[in-house]
Amino acid sequence: MKSIQRRLLLLLLIFIILPYFLSVFIIYGYTKNSVEQHELENSREQIAKNSRELEQYVDEMVNLPYILYRDPELFRIFTDDLDNSSYLEKSLENYYLMRDEMRQVRFYMDQQQESFTVYNAMVSARKANPDFLEQEGIRQLDQSNEKYVIEPPHQIENYNDAATVPESDDTMVITFHHKVTDVLSNEFLGIITMDVDLDAFAQIGNSLTQFNNESILIVNENNQVMYANDSQLIGKPVPSDIEKQMNSTDGGSDEDILLSSTLSGPLEDWKLVKITPSEVLFQDVRRTAYTSIFVGLGVGVLGLIMISMITYRITDPIKRLTNKVQTIEGGNMTPPFDENRQDEIGYLEKHMKDMMDRINSHIDREYKLEIENKENQFRALKSQVNPHFLFNALQSIGAVAIRSKAPDVYQLITSLSRMMRYSIQANEWVFVRDEVNYVEAYLILQMERFRNQVNYSIDISESILSKKIPSMILQPLVENFFKHSYEEGFHEANLQIYGEIQQGSIILVVENDGPSLTDNELYNLRDNIYTPRHEEHNDHIGLKNIHERLALNYGEKAGLTVDTSGGNGFLVKLVIPMEARLTQQPS
Repeated sequence: MKSIQRRLLLLLLIFIILPYFLSVFIIYGYTKNSVEQHELENSREQIAKNSRELEQYVDEMVNLPYILYRDPELFRIFTDDLDNSSYLEKSLENYYLMRDEMRQVRFYMDQQQESFTVYNAMVSARKANPDFLEQEGIRQLDQSNEKYVIEPPHQIENYNDAATVPESDDTMVITFHHKVTDVLSNEFLGIITMDVDLDAFAQIGNSLTQFNNESILIVNENNQVMYANDSQLIGKPVPSDIEKQMNSTDGGSDEDILLSSTLSGPLEDWKLVKITPSEVLFQDVRRTAYTSIFVGLGVGVLGLIMISMITYRITDPIKRLTNKVQTIEGGNMTPPFDENRQDEIGYLEKHMKDMMDRINSHIDREYKLEIENKENQFRALKSQVNPHFLFNALQSIGAVAIRSKAPDVYQLITSLSRMMRYSIQANEWVFVRDEVNYVEAYLILQMERFRNQVNYSIDISESILSKKIPSMILQPLVENFFKHSYEEGFHEANLQIYGEIQQGSIILVVENDGPSLTDNELYNLRDNIYTPRHEEHNDHIGLKNIHERLALNYGEKAGLTVDTSGGNGFLVKLVIPMEARLTQQPS
C-alpha cells in the first residue's frame, strides 16, 4: 500500500531531484567533450612540433660524420696509416667534442680491419677487429645500400676493451652506425659508430607532458621503444596493451587517450606516441561534477526533511488509523480508537469503533455455535475406528486363522496390516526396500483376488534398496496395472518392476505388456500429467501427483515419463536424482 507521504516524496524525486541530476550529467558530458577536444587539439599541435624537432635532431646526428669528408688528412685513416698521430688524436677529440650528448665514438677501418674508440675525449689504441662486419646491425648496414643504421637503446659497451671506459658507466645510449665510402669510387672504407645518450630524446619527448601520469614513447619501425619517460620500457618491444591502442581506430581506450605521429626523413615509420589517462585529463571536470552531485544530494535531503515536516501533520493520523486496521487484520478485534478528534479522521475512527463493536457481538454468537459444532464432531470422531484398535483386531483375526489352520488367510491379514501401517506414513521418506515390500504385500492381496493368475516380476538393484525416496510412488502405478489390465479382462498381461542407477539418478520402471494407447491418447495423457495445477484435469490424478511430488522434492531433473513400449503395453519411468534434494530429508 502506497502512503500519501511516499507519494509526495516520489513527486519530489521525479520533478526536482531527477531533473537536477540529469542536468548535472548532461553538463558533465558536454564539458568533458569540450575539454577533450581542446586538449586533443593542443596535443596534436605539440606532437607535430616535437616530431619536427626530433626529425631535425636525428638528421643532424646522421649527417654529422660527413664532416670527416672535409678533412682529407683525417679521412686518410680509412685508406692508409696516418703518420701524424698527434694530429689524428686532436682531430678525433674535436669530432667527439662537437656534440655534448656524444658518449663514445668508434672508427672501424675495413682496409686494416682495425678499430679504435674515443671516450671522454681520449683516443684508445688500435685493435684488430676481423669479425667486426659479422656483428648484428653492422652486417645489415654492410649488405644494404643504406648509409646508416640506428640501433635501439642499450647500455654503453666498451668496444675495444679500452682502459678509458670505466666499468661503472652504465649509461643507456642510442647507437648510430654510419657507413664510410670513397666519394669517387663508392668503395666501402669503414664504419663510424656513435653512442649518443638519451638526453636530447628526453628533452624533446618530455616537453609534451603536462601531467605526471602521462606517458611518452618514441617507437621505431620494428615496434621497439627507442625512448620512454618510463625507463623500464626503453630498448624493449612495445607492450601489447599499448600496441593494441596504437593500432586501434579510435586512438585509445576508455581509460586512456592516445595520440601518435608518424615520423619521416631519417626516422621513416617511427612514431612519437603520447598517452594521457582520462582520469588526469578530466579530473577538474569530475571534481566540478562531484561537487554538483553533493550539492544536489544536500538539496534532496533538505527537500525530504521539508516534505516530511509538512506532511507529518496530515499523514501521521492516517498512518495510525492504518495501523489500527492492520491490527484488526492480525486478530486484534479491540484496538483503541480515538473518539475525541473533531475532524474527518475522528469521524472515521468513531464509525469504525461502532462497526467493530457490532462485528465483535456477531463473532461471539458465531463462536458459541462453532463450539457446539466442534463438540458434536468430537463425539462423532470417538465413534470411529481407532487405527491402533484396527491393527490389534487384525492381529487377533490372524491368530484365529492360525488356530484354524488357515495360513493363507493369516498371510492375507498380515499383508493388509503391513499395507495399513505403511500407508500411515504416506507423507514421509522411506527406503526403496520398504516401498518394494509394500508393493509385494499389495500384490499378495491381488493374487488372492485373481486366484494366483497374476504374472509379475520385481528386479530392483541391490545398490538402491537402501536409498530414501518419497513413500507411495510405486503402489499407485501397480494399482493402475490391475485397473487397466486385469479388471478389464487382460489376464495374460505381465507386470515388470525393475530399477537401477544411471548417470547419478535412480531409475524405477513399472512396465506391462497389456493394453496400450494410441498416439493421440498418449499425447493427451502427457498433456494432463504435465499441465500446471491451475489448469488441472480430473484424469490421471495419480500419475500427475507422483510427477509433481518428485519435481517438488528434487527439482526439474526429476519426474515421471510415460510411453507405450512401441505400441505394445504401457511403461512408466521414474527419474530420481541422487544429489541433495530441495526438501529436507530425515536422516
